[in-house]
Amino acid sequence: MKLKLSTGLLSLTAASLLTLAGTASAVAPIKMRWASDHSGPPHPAAIAEVYFAEKLEEKVPGSKVQIYWAKSLYTIPQGVKALTQGNLEMLTGQFGKTASAEPYANVMLGAGKLTTPGAIGKLDTTLTYKAVADLMSKKHQITLLASGDMSMFMGIGGTKGRYVSPNDFKGSKVRSMGPAENALLSSLGANPQAMAFGDVPSALQTGVIDGLLTSLGGFNAVKEQAPYFTVAGLNGLVGDYYWFGASQKWWNRLSKAQQAAVSEVFYNDFLPFQRAINFCADQRIVKQFQTTDKKAPGIYIMTPEEAAQIKSAEGGATNEWIRSKVDEKGAKLVNAFELEAAQLVAENPIGSSAVEKVDCSQFDKVFARYGKGGELTGKKERK
Repeated sequence: MKLKLSTGLLSLTAASLLTLAGTASAVAPIKMRWASDHSGPPHPAAIAEVYFAEKLEEKVPGSKVQIYWAKSLYTIPQGVKALTQGNLEMLTGQFGKTASAEPYANVMLGAGKLTTPGAIGKLDTTLTYKAVADLMSKKHQITLLASGDMSMFMGIGGTKGRYVSPNDFKGSKVRSMGPAENALLSSLGANPQAMAFGDVPSALQTGVIDGLLTSLGGFNAVKEQAPYFTVAGLNGLVGDYYWFGASQKWWNRLSKAQQAAVSEVFYNDFLPFQRAINFCADQRIVKQFQTTDKKAPGIYIMTPEEAAQIKSAEGGATNEWIRSKVDEKGAKLVNAFELEAAQLVAENPIGSSAVEKVDCSQFDKVFARYGKGGELTGKKERK
């Protein structure tokens, strides 16, 4: 039986209501900006950020949360610098794209590591994540509040055919998100072309690329141009891990009551909401477009045997590339995360995670609110 989200996720608990009713008037309004590089609504990550904003503004009257999507304020490396300087309050930062500002952010990347929802949801519990969080705090004055994922079903879309076996990649020009993914594609014999997603539609149309690594949301946006989308199970090709970070300079300027209010909304409301809505967004798209016919357009999920062939052909190339960009301590973290990820997968098999039991129909009205014609659909900011 599917479980509904807890009342603490979609609404305040009675205890929280009583607490805040007595303290809200004592909390000064909070002004903050939140930046990201993903697109705005109906992207589920953007919907979750709006959810945070609305909850904080509701609980602390007079507060205002401005949200900037699609790099409209900062790219992720620029955002890291702005957090350090205290010129930005919050950032949704993808680990791979953070690497130009902090190379250690790469150490958790790679194909076929966290391959179950339960394992992905416990990335924060690993010693590797904690080491990176400690470095971001001490070196960049950024507090990593938690990790998240944009899509558990990262995959590869093709314009003329499907990528399933390693041979399908050979000589093909494939869009990559960054250097770590370049290593993966090169190991499979493809010619990686790193580019921002905004450049992908024209690149597909002009034949600059034959395919692309992207999320299910990305596939949904270019499915007419690259209709053959393949996933190697959860994160079998590439992971899409993000971190939510706060500027310590900003945080230290807040009163204790303001800090408590932000923390409550982030951990009790936003974090479980974003994990559930991202999972359910994946499920909606898979349900709509899944196919078992490799020759037909749509989303094809590789068998475990097919996914194993991809991982075997990759042969640890991503790990080797990451090790070449960090010092000896960083290289040890790459090795450590490989072991930690395997343990998490073993301890959290498919079907064991609470997020897999969420009743996704609860989000129908939420997605409808941000569908075609929604007040923020297609926008690059919320002011």
